[in-house]
Amino acid sequence: MADGPGLGELLTAEEFGRIARAFRKRFRLGLETTGPDGQAVESLCSADCRPAFCTLVRSDGEGRSRCLCERRRAVEIASQTGQSFITICHAGLVLVCVPMVDDEIAHGGLFFGKCLWEPVSPMLVRDVESRLAPLAIDRDKAIGLLGELPVVRGRQIHTAAEFLFDLLYEVAGLDARVIRWRRQRSRQQSEIGEFIQERKKLGAPWQYPLESERALLQKVKIGDRTGAKEILNSILGTILFKDIGDLGILKARLLELLSVLSRAAVEGGVPVETMLEKNLAFINKVMGIDNQEDLCAWISAALNDFLELVYASQDRRKIGQIRPAIHYIEAHAEQPMTLADIARASHLSVSRLAHVFKEQMGITIFDYVTSVRIERAKHLLLATDRSCTEICFEVGYNNQSYFSRTFKSVVGLTPRQFRGRNRRHASSATPRQA
Repeated sequence: MADGPGLGELLTAEEFGRIARAFRKRFRLGLETTGPDGQAVESLCSADCRPAFCTLVRSDGEGRSRCLCERRRAVEIASQTGQSFITICHAGLVLVCVPMVDDEIAHGGLFFGKCLWEPVSPMLVRDVESRLAPLAIDRDKAIGLLGELPVVRGRQIHTAAEFLFDLLYEVAGLDARVIRWRRQRSRQQSEIGEFIQERKKLGAPWQYPLESERALLQKVKIGDRTGAKEILNSILGTILFKDIGDLGILKARLLELLSVLSRAAVEGGVPVETMLEKNLAFINKVMGIDNQEDLCAWISAALNDFLELVYASQDRRKIGQIRPAIHYIEAHAEQPMTLADIARASHLSVSRLAHVFKEQMGITIFDYVTSVRIERAKHLLLATDRSCTEICFEVGYNNQSYFSRTFKSVVGLTPRQFRGRNRRHASSATPRQA
């Protein structure tokens, strides 16, 4: 293994350790860090990142060369698409690469896997034997070592990839803007491609989707983010189905779409002056983009801006309605309270408050009360010597068992476990860790 240039500064050994421990605790797999050249960085690898099967495969020069090429390719694809790259390696094992991109520079990848996606079977053995045929290694020994590898199913692999992606960018403090943009662009192109294939199957004559455009405008007016994005991608797919590769036509269509979207945003409550200023910036941006993928991704981002403006204009009124409820909950969290009590403080009916609160906060009033109480309990557990029973009553619960169950459902640990694992670090914890 060789140290990759700059990776030690981008991801410190301490940060890698935090990531590796959290990942192993949940998925029981080790991690391997490589640079863009595919070379592993020894100081940023788990001790067991290379199982005996892999060590045997890499004992052959051709095996090592194939492993290196696969890692270079995985880092390149993952960095370009902005998302984890999952594959079956040349030796038949699952291999996953989470890209390490900061700003616009691909620094390498964080790998995991080295596992099987199904238990060892005669079919799997035949597949692995055929893959190992060109290598000068003891294939019987290699097949025997297959049984030592963990078996991780497909859904769990995808879950682990998403978990590691988020964990890496949070702990290492990487600038995720570029990688998120690439991920958004890649997913959007996949959705547009699927739509084009469906159109080809149907064989229907091409026409501009005016009905879809009208539906999109209605979604913007009411601030329906999910529905608006689905319709936008269908419109883009229809345009590209006829004029794929023609950037001039695509830009003209997008400028037309920007115009009608801005009118819909104004009808949704956005001030005209705000929209005119935004439109000028949007038009300049469209004219400066020189490839199809970025144009499609950018119009999706612009749609997000339109929707945010509509949300903001609509939400100011509704947030004003629920603010008294939030203040009341935070001021009386340690006391018994009912929905009727909170509604009276907000001067709203129970049903209206429940609807607007869930719409604006994304959780129910009951869940918000729980979150406030549990956060106070966490603080008391770390900052005081009060018993769990005392804290239970102090934060508004009157049943120790119910408090413990609720605390565990939210935090993942019982109150005693939380105190035992975290209190020794409380005095030195930063605001980010608290």
